[in-house]
Amino acid sequence: MNATPATGFVVIVPARLASTRLPNKPLADIGGVPMVVRVAQRAQQSAAAQVVVAADHADIVAACTAHGIRALLTRADHPSGSDRLAEACDLLQLGDDACVVNVQGDEPLIAPALIDAVAQLLQERPDAAMGTAAHAIDTLADFQNPNVVKVVLDARQMALYFSRAPMPWWRDGFANGQHTLPEPRPLRHVGIYAYRAGFLRQFPQLPPAPIEQTEALEQLRALWHGHRIAVHISAQAPGPGVDTPDDLERVRQLVATGH
Repeated sequence: MNATPATGFVVIVPARLASTRLPNKPLADIGGVPMVVRVAQRAQQSAAAQVVVAADHADIVAACTAHGIRALLTRADHPSGSDRLAEACDLLQLGDDACVVNVQGDEPLIAPALIDAVAQLLQERPDAAMGTAAHAIDTLADFQNPNVVKVVLDARQMALYFSRAPMPWWRDGFANGQHTLPEPRPLRHVGIYAYRAGFLRQFPQLPPAPIEQTEALEQLRALWHGHRIAVHISAQAPGPGVDTPDDLERVRQLVATGH
């Protein structure tokens, strides 16, 4: 990585009010502040030129506005976060070369330095259409957990494949009944993405890929269509995201204790 961080990029936080496991998730209170606002405030600590929430409901826009966060009202019927991001790019009138970092709206403890690192990938790797992040897995349970997405890289830290399955599979170790992680450690994918706005506008128009549908991983669509994804390897695991009421309570406790 260069010493000078990427600048001039835009962080967009897609926020959808409906959630099956945690209703009204973006507005969930964390230490007196709605979760989506906390995410945006963390993103504002990065080198981003601007941070914008792309919301599907006026209540989210109102909550952001009340805390001084810029928010855009986007269509409520987008099938994916990528579609919402593409609409936000148009509303912001971003040029095709603009770098956009997608920070998920349920990551209130995201590290600003991680946002900068992912943005910098596109600055350094003109052959990459996307940037993302990963970190080393340190438990066998995570390696075997299908909810923990794994990524395998090539020699230039470009993604070869993403999977919910344990990979790379340690043929000799597991064949002999071993129950330890292979070395070097497999990598867990971290769900943060950088795009150029032009590719982001194109991406939702690409036909879904068979491997994407099998694994239920949207990023596989980019690989299947021949686009490259550069990966930043983080030394530390990201803070916990919020998908369930238990996750929310854990994050509330972390915030309350100053994390």
